Amino acid sequence: MISRRDFLQVSMAASALYGASGFGNWGRLAAQQRLTQDDLLNFDTFGNVTLIHVTDIHAQMKPIYFREPEINLGVGGARGQMPHITGADFRRAYGIADGSPSHYALTYNDFSALAGTYGRVGGLDRVATVINAIRADRPDALLLDGGDTWHGSYTCYHTEGQDMVNVMNALNPDAMTFHWEFTLGSERVQEIVENLPFAALGQNIFDAEWDEPTDLFPPYKVFERGGTKIAVIGQAFPYMPIANPGWMFPEYSFGIRDERMQEMVDEVRDMGAEVVVVLSHNGFDVDKKMASRVSGIDVILSGHTHDALPEPVLVNETIIVASGSNGKFVSRVDLDVRDGRMMGFKHKLIPIFSDVITPDAQVAALIDEQRAPYINELTEVIGQSESLLYRRGNFNGSWDDLICQALIEEREADISMSPGVRWGPSILPGQDITREDIWNVTSMTYGKAYRTEMTGEFIHVILEDVADNLFNVDPYYQQGGDMVRIGGMGYRIDINQPQGSRISELTLLKTGERIDPAKTYVVAGWASVNEGTEGPQIWDVVEDYIRKQGTVTVAPNNSVKVVGA
Repeated sequence: MISRRDFLQVSMAASALYGASGFGNWGRLAAQQRLTQDDLLNFDTFGNVTLIHVTDIHAQMKPIYFREPEINLGVGGARGQMPHITGADFRRAYGIADGSPSHYALTYNDFSALAGTYGRVGGLDRVATVINAIRADRPDALLLDGGDTWHGSYTCYHTEGQDMVNVMNALNPDAMTFHWEFTLGSERVQEIVENLPFAALGQNIFDAEWDEPTDLFPPYKVFERGGTKIAVIGQAFPYMPIANPGWMFPEYSFGIRDERMQEMVDEVRDMGAEVVVVLSHNGFDVDKKMASRVSGIDVILSGHTHDALPEPVLVNETIIVASGSNGKFVSRVDLDVRDGRMMGFKHKLIPIFSDVITPDAQVAALIDEQRAPYINELTEVIGQSESLLYRRGNFNGSWDDLICQALIEEREADISMSPGVRWGPSILPGQDITREDIWNVTSMTYGKAYRTEMTGEFIHVILEDVADNLFNVDPYYQQGGDMVRIGGMGYRIDINQPQGSRISELTLLKTGERIDPAKTYVVAGWASVNEGTEGPQIWDVVEDYIRKQGTVTVAPNNSVKVVGA
C-alpha cells in the first residue's frame, strides 16, 4: 500500500509535470509581449479547498523593482538545499529558461536588463486582481497573511500602520500573524488588532509576566470551507525581543514553542479539523525543522526569510510553501481533502507583473487615498543612481553599501554598520531616487543613527554574534536576516566554523591596517535595539548624503572574503 508521504510526493511530481506547480508554461515564454494576465492566472482547479498566501509585504502598496539574492548560503543539513540555491543553479533546478519571466522574477542575473523587458512587480491593486480571480474560481478560498505587513514605508510610518490596515482590510483576509508589526509598540498593536475584521493569530504569543497565552492573539481559528474543517494556527516571529527592541512590547514573550504547537495541532484534530495549516513567520529553515518535530501539520505557509519557491518543499508529510516578499508574489494552493485527510495538492506561485495584471480599480483608488496627504514628500527627487541599488544577499547589498557610506561621511566615522534586514525595493541604474525610495529601505520606528566608540575586540564580538545567528547549523538558533553590513572595514568569514572562530582578518579599508583589538574606533550605525539611542534619523542622514552627491555610484564590494561556501 502506498504511504501518504509517497502519495504526496507523487502529487508534487504530477503537479510539476502538468504545470500546476511553479510557474507553468509561461515560465518558458521569451518576451513580455507574449505574457498575459490569463497566463499568470491559469490554474487547473483541484480538490475542494483553496489557500491564498501573501507574506512580508513590508507596506509596499505600489509596484516596485525587487532583485532576488545573489548569495543565500545554507549550513548543516540546509547546505545546497532550497532555498539556499540562487542564480543559474536555481534556474537549472527548476528548469527555468534564461531570459524568461521566471528568470527575472526568481533570480538575480541580468536583473537590470530584464527589468527593462518585464517592468515592475507588485502593487496591492494588482494583488487584489489576482485574489479576486482566485475567489471567482473558488469563492470560499482562504486568504492568509503571513505578517510583516504594517511596516516599511513612509506612509506606514507616518500613519502608524493605518494605511496598510485600510488597504489589507479591503483585500478581506481571513487571518494573519505578526513580526515587525510589534515595532509599532504594544499599545498601537492592541488598538489595531482589537478592530481587525479577521483573525489575529499567534500560538506562541504569550503574556510575558504570567507566561500564559493571550486573549488578544488566539492560537488558531477553525474555518469550514469546501465542506471541510480547516484549522489555521498562527506562528508569530519567535525571536521578537532579540531581533527587535523588546522595550517596545514588554507585555509579550514569544519563542518557537513547538511543544505547544503539537498540543494545538492535536487539539484542533480532536475538534474535527481535517486540514491543519500553520501560518508561520518562523523563517524557512525553522519551518523545516518544526515540520520534522511536530506531527499532523498538512501545510506550512512560510514567511520571514523572503524566500520565493515555485514548488513546495516536503518534510515528512508536511508541504512548506514560500511566497516571497514585498507584494511580488501570491501563492495559490489547492488541496484534495478526502475522508478527513489531505490526499493531494496543486500549487502555483503567481508573480505580480504589474505591467501585465490589470489593477483593481477600487483598491487602486484606496491606495491613492492613503498616499494623497504625503504625495509631495513621497515624490520629491533627491538624486539619481548610476548603479543598481539592491539589498538582498548574505553579506552585502549596494543599497546598504550606500547607507554605510552615508553614515561614514555624514557622521564622521571610521566604520559604519547597517542591519542585515531583507526588506526594501531595488533601484535601476539611471533611475531617480525619491524620498519614498529612501524610506522604503530605512523606515522603522527605531531608526536613529548613532555615533559611538567601539574597541576592535567589541567589533569582532558583534560580527561573531551576527554570524552565528545566520550560520548556526541548528535552525532554531537562526533568527533570520543577513550579516550586518560593514562600511570602512573588511573581514574574512569561514561559515563552517563554530561561534567565535568564524571572523578574522578585520581590516580598516582607508589605511589597510588590521583592526587592533585594543584600539578604539569611531563607529556609526542605526537600528539599535537599545532604548534611548540618540542621533538623527537614518533617512535624513541618507537623504543629506544623496543630495550632496547628486548622482550616486556604488562600487562593487569585495571587502568580505567568504570561506567554506
